Amino acid sequence: MFDLIIRNANLPDGRQGFDIGLAGGRIAAIEKSIAATAGEEVDASGRLVSPPFCDPHFHMDATLSLGMPRMNVSGTLLEGIGLWGELRPLLTKEALVERALRYCDLAVSQGLLYIRSHVDTSDPRLVTAEALLEVKEKVAPYIELQLVAFPQDGYYRAPDGVTSLERALDMGVDIVGGIPHFERTMEDGARSVESLCRVAADRGLPVDMHCDETDDPLSRHIETLAAQTVRFGLQGRVAGSHLTSMHSMDNYYVSKLIPLMAEAEINVIPNPLINIMLQGRHDTYPKRRGMTRVRELMAAGLNVSFGHDCVMDPWYSMGSGDMLEVAHMAIHVAQMAGVEDKHKIFDAITVNSAKTMGLEGYGLEVGCKADLIVLQAADVIEALRLKANRLFVIKSGKIISRTAPRISELFLGGRPASIDIGRDYVPSARGR
Repeated sequence: MFDLIIRNANLPDGRQGFDIGLAGGRIAAIEKSIAATAGEEVDASGRLVSPPFCDPHFHMDATLSLGMPRMNVSGTLLEGIGLWGELRPLLTKEALVERALRYCDLAVSQGLLYIRSHVDTSDPRLVTAEALLEVKEKVAPYIELQLVAFPQDGYYRAPDGVTSLERALDMGVDIVGGIPHFERTMEDGARSVESLCRVAADRGLPVDMHCDETDDPLSRHIETLAAQTVRFGLQGRVAGSHLTSMHSMDNYYVSKLIPLMAEAEINVIPNPLINIMLQGRHDTYPKRRGMTRVRELMAAGLNVSFGHDCVMDPWYSMGSGDMLEVAHMAIHVAQMAGVEDKHKIFDAITVNSAKTMGLEGYGLEVGCKADLIVLQAADVIEALRLKANRLFVIKSGKIISRTAPRISELFLGGRPASIDIGRDYVPSARGR
């Protein structure tokens, strides 16, 4: 007896027409045909079933604050930071909680059940940390929310930056963050990386730093982060987010840098939507598009996962919590349009992100958590192409979101027709 059976499902690894039995909050069986009964059944009808999406880089304290206190006229990173500085003294715990919970509802509908959010610790009131710790507790039944102590104005640059970050960690924030390229000098940036890695090592915590989010090819804090990761024995527990300066670095230097990052087992988190929007603003033409060297980093064996970063906030006026939109953009900007490429891109919003976040029990194998999504697409490639509808979102073996399939009805010259884009226009594997 299963709690829920998903019938006739296609799996991300290419297996087709399998039944998935869920019991006790876990995946209990994956078989070609399950003869047993269940309290509830879902007919996937040859559609893709995947583990839920993960977002390893987000700013939930700022989300849905677009236009507060005014719009970002230039659309630049620096004006966004200035705007956030204007808004920060006006923030209340109640408003922060309300916006974050609204975003979490949106995330669930998009099949996004694991989120790592940076929490600005530059304001010594730490109202952001208080609010998101409350949100973390509230959403725990359906979203696993990790929090990063993020010194937005600089660990050393901001008044009380050092003590505020320590206090946030004492309150229960999970991860040590940083922003070395925003310190006043390169030396201060390198010093902040060393200090923050020491804090993480002493407390037994992971590290996730905004690192080299700039067009400056001489911003090389990722080198320092990799070296300090090895020094403090933090291999596999450190993430470098953005790393956009790598798109401008000398190729010879990068040929030395990537092996150092691999030695340190750095998790790399590009943010395709934001990176291409905010970088290259000082260029005329040719214009750099801002994303780090995804293909080369993957080829070197580094774990690369994609973040959404922002939704309707001072830095980004768009976004919908859709990790397929993030991946769809990554395909274009990274120029990874091959069949194998697209599978790697899909991994970057699922299994790779789960690895970055250190998730336990994540996946689509017997014994994994019964957290799954049913997509209106036959396979991974079609899910990415169509940014496929999330028909069912399942948490701990229970359906927590349901969306009707997108089906168009046509009336053409007396010839009625209907189109299910996720089924009727799927080329065969041979056709690809």
